[in-house]
Amino acid sequence: MESELQKTFLDTTDIPDIQTYFVNQAFEFQELMMMYSCAIREMRTKLEVLNDELSVHHQRNPIEFITSRVKKPLSIVEKLHRYGVPVSVESVEKNLNDVAGVRVICSFIDDIYTVADMLLRQDDITLIKKKDYIEHPKDNGYRSLHLIIEIPVFFSNQKKNIRVEVQIRTIAMDFWASVDHQLKYKQNIEDVENADELSAELKECADIIAQTDARMQAIKNKIYPGNALPKTNMDKLKKLTIPLNNRKI
Repeated sequence: MESELQKTFLDTTDIPDIQTYFVNQAFEFQELMMMYSCAIREMRTKLEVLNDELSVHHQRNPIEFITSRVKKPLSIVEKLHRYGVPVSVESVEKNLNDVAGVRVICSFIDDIYTVADMLLRQDDITLIKKKDYIEHPKDNGYRSLHLIIEIPVFFSNQKKNIRVEVQIRTIAMDFWASVDHQLKYKQNIEDVENADELSAELKECADIIAQTDARMQAIKNKIYPGNALPKTNMDKLKKLTIPLNNRKI
């Protein structure tokens, strides 16, 4: 199986800009990408173990699937430029939190918070930052739970704490985010005719999908009444600003 390292650094060494930016740190950059790849492996293992355990305890898998990636070198350079910071290996470690990314796709909204809570309770995990775009969606309708997590990775001569961005969302949220990205990729939507109407339509689609998520959650609660959420998470769901057509979660 092709490693994350091969898919990121090794496949882009023919890009002149990348060679120029890291010409004096080629080995260090490749080593850093390897470390991010290993951090992803550690994180995926933790999530897979949790999913296996929950499948035994609750007769269902809360995690549908997991995807991951190490940010491409060109994207790293572009982001450092946007931040107005130097382009160097040291700058990547200091200024970027999302070089290593893991996306966790769950079936239901409560699965998101259950998985996140269990992950964050592990004593070798350090939460750096949390953004709950489910409770507080972005203006365009985007919903997901984002965690910046620091995880220790053991190498032959050192233990290194490495940051990984973990995005946890439902299948429905992931569908909307993927389609929204495809529609806007390499296309400034503001330059499209009737841009405001299109943005409003995409936002409406996000709200409809959120309503569907909430209704599926209500159905699931009826089927699995014994697997009730902890009160803090149930209160969080009830506060979500989603019109539910008078249906209760």
